[in-house]
Amino acid sequence: MIASSVWKEGMLFEGHSASGHSITFDAGASHAEGPSPMEAVLMALCGCTSVDVVSILQKRREPFTSLEVEATAEQAVEAPRVFTHIKLTYRIGGPVSKKAAEDAVALSKDKYCSVSKMLEQAAKIDFVIEYAGEAVEV
Repeated sequence: MIASSVWKEGMLFEGHSASGHSITFDAGASHAEGPSPMEAVLMALCGCTSVDVVSILQKRREPFTSLEVEATAEQAVEAPRVFTHIKLTYRIGGPVSKKAAEDAVALSKDKYCSVSKMLEQAAKIDFVIEYAGEAVEV
């Protein structure tokens, strides 16, 4: 895997992947042109675990209708401002079995999501599933 970043102007950078994709990073105060690099890390975490959960639920033929994963993170006050605590909230819609959903999140957490495995080295990560407003910690 290969990636690069090119400074554009001010605090704008363009990230490129060898697969041909690009993303604009805005490290300025407003983040008007794109996410900050740390926001992009959180977005990657949400994406990585979402892929796992959807794949697992589909393989188990669970009738879920929606999935939203939200990450809320706290950062260290001093540089380097690493994440110190992350809360992942999974909002699952549809008549999905709670056990299947909890198993899918646990498998993502414990086995499949490489982004969460990397971030666990620096931050405590809590996992919560919400079913129509009812929250369950995993």
